[in-house]
Amino acid sequence: MHKIAALLFSIIFILYCHTTYSEVLSKPPIQLATKYQADIAVAEYLVSEKLDGVRGYWDGSTMLTRSGRKVALPASFTLGFPNVAIDGEIWLGHNRFEQVSALVRRQQVPDEEWQHVTFMIFDLPQHPGTFVERYLAMKILVQQTNSTHLQVIKQQTVASTEALFNQLDDVVNAGGEGLMLHFKQAQYTVGRSEYIVKLKPKYDAEAVVVGHTQGKGKYRGMLGALVVKTPAGIVFNVGSGLSDKQRENPPLIGSIITYQYLGFTQKGTPRFATFLRERPSQ
Repeated sequence: MHKIAALLFSIIFILYCHTTYSEVLSKPPIQLATKYQADIAVAEYLVSEKLDGVRGYWDGSTMLTRSGRKVALPASFTLGFPNVAIDGEIWLGHNRFEQVSALVRRQQVPDEEWQHVTFMIFDLPQHPGTFVERYLAMKILVQQTNSTHLQVIKQQTVASTEALFNQLDDVVNAGGEGLMLHFKQAQYTVGRSEYIVKLKPKYDAEAVVVGHTQGKGKYRGMLGALVVKTPAGIVFNVGSGLSDKQRENPPLIGSIITYQYLGFTQKGTPRFATFLRERPSQ
């Protein structure tokens, strides 16, 4: 009996490993954005909302994440999708990142759970034209496909830097994450590109230090993160932005720090919190 049980366990383990391995393919050849710089000529770019979803790459038959993991989409979702490469965002709506991320990671999902998910197109990697030409091709492609799960992210010209930041405020106030700027005359290039720019708001706030966590790896024996508490009572960790010197001699419990963050999670926790400075004692 023990031998049979061991054999069955080995078979299950091999099948599991094979399944897990087959889910991870090569990383897709995608274009990556750079951060916004104040000296860019805004009118030379098309501007769109930066969606808070999961980056997706449709290679003509399979949906891949940025890391190369295969997304287990139901056939009903991709019905009629074109056999050309599409770069976009798997999106469920504003402030739904946690839900769509969990959905993408699952290997068996009922079709109805994908019903309200949309693959929002923002580029065509294999199209040889400029971004303006690619944007026109995207709209034609969606019209021809006629799928409720395939849409184009709206692009528009913004006349000035002032207008750009006004649009950023509108997007953020509506629950969005930020903006993306595509240089109108640029071709699609793989890797980090100065011709695609992301602009996200950053906020500053203060919190009191209520604890320390121990560092790991290269920070072993030093501070890993500050445990802080906001005036509203939200407790979270701040581990980024600290120098080695600050990790060796961290702000004391009870001290007040200023941190930077990019919006909130659904639980009200600041996203991507980064240490800026310790407030001087009075």
